[in-house]
Amino acid sequence: MSGSARNPIVNPPAGQVEGRTEGKSRVFKGIPYALPPVGSARWRPPVPMPRWEGVRNAAEFGPACFQPKPRPGSIYFDRPDDPLPMNEDCLTLNIWAPADVHNAPVFFWIHGGSLIWGASREPYYDGTRLAERGIVVVTINYRLGALGWLAHPELSAESPLGISGNYGLLDQIEALRWVKKNIGTFGGDPSNVTIAGESAGALSVMYLMASPEARGLFAKAVAESAYMISTPELTQHKYGSPSAEESGLKLAAELHAPNIAALREMDPGKLVEAAAAAGFGPWGAIDGQVLPCQLVDVFDKGEQAPVPILAGFNSGEIRSLRFLAPPPPANSAEYESIIRDRYDDLADEFLRLYPSTDMQESILATARDALYGWTAERLARKQAALGLPSYLYVFDHGYPAADAAGLQGFHASELPYVFGTFDRTPPLWPKVPETPKERELSNAMIGYWTSFARTGHPQAVNEPDWPTYETGSYMAFKDAPRPSERILPGMYEFNEAVVCRRRASGDLAWNWNVGIISPKLPSQTKQCD
Repeated sequence: MSGSARNPIVNPPAGQVEGRTEGKSRVFKGIPYALPPVGSARWRPPVPMPRWEGVRNAAEFGPACFQPKPRPGSIYFDRPDDPLPMNEDCLTLNIWAPADVHNAPVFFWIHGGSLIWGASREPYYDGTRLAERGIVVVTINYRLGALGWLAHPELSAESPLGISGNYGLLDQIEALRWVKKNIGTFGGDPSNVTIAGESAGALSVMYLMASPEARGLFAKAVAESAYMISTPELTQHKYGSPSAEESGLKLAAELHAPNIAALREMDPGKLVEAAAAAGFGPWGAIDGQVLPCQLVDVFDKGEQAPVPILAGFNSGEIRSLRFLAPPPPANSAEYESIIRDRYDDLADEFLRLYPSTDMQESILATARDALYGWTAERLARKQAALGLPSYLYVFDHGYPAADAAGLQGFHASELPYVFGTFDRTPPLWPKVPETPKERELSNAMIGYWTSFARTGHPQAVNEPDWPTYETGSYMAFKDAPRPSERILPGMYEFNEAVVCRRRASGDLAWNWNVGIISPKLPSQTKQCD
């Protein structure tokens, strides 16, 4: 490293960059890891950025990738007075590195936002507090929405591999390749990279674990509120979903675009808005190459990346995602009747887990467990089955502003604690108070997360040991970390049975279509015994 104390300069293989000193960290923002995917490069795999000449200024974040306007009133992204700057030239990353470190663990963060929204520049992803614990933090942008996940027969025909879609995932893989080649110059250890993300970022973590293209680029994984749902096949109608290419053709027709050339000529901002309005859902596509098969199948066969994992979910996930939960029926008798009709021989167990005595809470818990609880425990189980260190948690912490809004343990509420960014949450986010109690919990979580990135074993000073999952143990983050046994007994087994029957049927999706909006469950099969 060279440069003044105020403006550190490093010279990685990518080219010289000049960042800033912020506190005890060197911070480099907006570093491009791939060429801009614009014009004819739109909907093509990312192309590595060639080495640039001179010194590139890395003092400011790069623009976000194009995305539609957020849902009105969203606590996550609604900021009418401070809109995100957006550009197709958005494939950049940011680095927080402690001064004078060598071979430090690397924490590679993938933002959430349903693969539609979000950016690495979000203030609550600031890596300062994590870097203070001696790790290098990297946050990335990747293509979103239709620009990142569109599949189409014309695009598949253009590809030497005959595939399309998954461009956002390919961006993430290219960013990991950039880290492998360059992070050593910033003091990071390219052989000790932890991929981490929340929500769609955690879905991305699972995609990366499943993708042969990402193998060897990371050593550990953190998945916060991941969801192992079914995803479209590239060319086949399966599990109740049209093929990814069929969805691409439908979107092109909705946008009155006769071909890919016409789509490439569209204004990117108008395109993502129109795609969202048309109901286009960005998902990974099973193409046999980047994503070889459904996530459940990859993990069942033990073909995922063999790395230690830290996975968990939040107690109130759906409290801030009410659009995923249907309104309750008129009365408990109707609720029970619907459940018995939809779940048949599993209805008694469903009603034990999600009783009619409090239908609203049961509906919230049903969606929470089917999406996030089952997935978190499945990840821990499958990695443990490979003989790898696996750690499970539930974040069940409340604080005054969240509790007053009925949002204890809401989706993503752990993030300000993991990053130590109480003062950097979005405008409508229930504000975390700067009290010793809250800061103590945050310090504990920072300790666990950074030590996991360092060694694969989460530990925190003056806090209890986090037991591995092998015996069914987990960590409950309430007012303080509490080692616990058997998370929501029966929850995992029930949801595993439901998903197994849907998989066996071949024509039913598994996602948030559960509870009173579930399709009729097929009868038990030998596959699901």
